Amino acid sequence: MNVDRASHVIVDQIKRLIKDGSLQPGDRLPNERDLCQQLGVSRVTVREALRVLEATGLIKVRLGAHGGSFLTSPSAELVGENLAQLLSLSPITASAVTEARQVFEVGILPLVIDRATPEDIADLRVLVAAATSAKDAGVYETSMSAAFHVRLAACTHNPALEALMESFHGPLLSSLREAHLAFPHMGIRGVEEHGEIVDAIEARRLDLAQRILTEHLERTAQRVTPTDR
Repeated sequence: MNVDRASHVIVDQIKRLIKDGSLQPGDRLPNERDLCQQLGVSRVTVREALRVLEATGLIKVRLGAHGGSFLTSPSAELVGENLAQLLSLSPITASAVTEARQVFEVGILPLVIDRATPEDIADLRVLVAAATSAKDAGVYETSMSAAFHVRLAACTHNPALEALMESFHGPLLSSLREAHLAFPHMGIRGVEEHGEIVDAIEARRLDLAQRILTEHLERTAQRVTPTDR
């Protein structure tokens, strides 16, 4: 078995240990020599496996007397970065991303309406105010829109939905940038709609929030190439 194949076998073994709970975030892996003896492979193979684990965010390597390879919890940000790369290298296009958003974001609105707290609404208003000020100053960026939509998902208070939206941040931002390049002036209306969505959430008007968000996302869908799906 060559080094690359052997290292991936080790990676798969460690992933299984994580999945079944044998390894937990914060646990320290054995050192290279011990891993070589336990797994019956060369140090080169172990180092390659550790490199793959670190690149995928499953371990963090610390230097020093108390250093070593420590298990981590894969971050939503890292997943988002990987999805953003996938978006740029595969048939997952901006229009496909927007279509997914139409299903996901409108679908979570009932939970948002039911669970949004005064703090959630205040945070959303802060984001809208910041975007409005940036728009008036001519320095508005699409990342502000992405931040609003990510925070909107957090209003569900469902960790799984929050993590899913966080992990989708990269592709979301890429699709928004493509839409903005196509029609730069349309971002102004988008900021206004964000404010209207917050008003609807505060009033517990699901029908109104769904209508505004649906129109909001449909316009974004029209701004990316419709034939690239």
